[in-house]
Amino acid sequence: MGAALLAVLLAGCAHAPPHNPLARWVPSPNHNAREATLIVIHATTQDSVEQSLDTLRTRNSGGPVSSHYLIGRDGALYQLVAEDRRAWHAGPGSWGTISDVNSASIGIELDNNGSEPFPAEQIDKLLVLLEDLCKRLDIPRYQVIAHADMAPTRKTDPGPLFPWARLAQAGFGRWPSEPLIDPPADFDPRSALRILGYSMDDYAAAIRAFRLHYRGIDADATELGVEDLRILYALVNIPE
Repeated sequence: MGAALLAVLLAGCAHAPPHNPLARWVPSPNHNAREATLIVIHATTQDSVEQSLDTLRTRNSGGPVSSHYLIGRDGALYQLVAEDRRAWHAGPGSWGTISDVNSASIGIELDNNGSEPFPAEQIDKLLVLLEDLCKRLDIPRYQVIAHADMAPTRKTDPGPLFPWARLAQAGFGRWPSEPLIDPPADFDPRSALRILGYSMDDYAAAIRAFRLHYRGIDADATELGVEDLRILYALVNIPE
């Protein structure tokens, strides 16, 4: 009987709110779980979903990393971290006023080696997941970005082959409206990039990330070209 009672007590403690035993527990309702306001899309740059699952659940040469979700090439969806927990997927970087991206985002890894197109089955499942996350967690649909967008000096994923236009057709992320027109003479591209969310700590890196996202071009550049400027102007002149 004593053992049974102890088991019941231990079970109750397992579900009790954690608190410091040094203090008197007088709980307040004035708190909430971590809330995501951003979704960051990654490419694993590895050879298989099995390899990525191992990397995302163990300590590797670069330290422990994780993500909330991983989507296989066949569309299989894996969840590795609860949505109200801080997954270690973004690393140093920022997006707009968000300086700790891990604390404000959901990380989605796509099984992709970095040099191949993303299969239709994989993108189909991504769109289903994005619809669920944005609706259920009240994340703005335009707040879907690339890892490279928030860490342009370090990252290029999900890379130039990622189909951002298809996501935009489904209503996710930002995409320029046609027809594109030349911006006015007083248009300031640095301010426009900053408005979108890019850090201006390294202007060339921001340009590279922008062109990766909106033109599928992965190349260093120190200035924006005519087409880049048209796209950028369109992006900051459309409603959210």
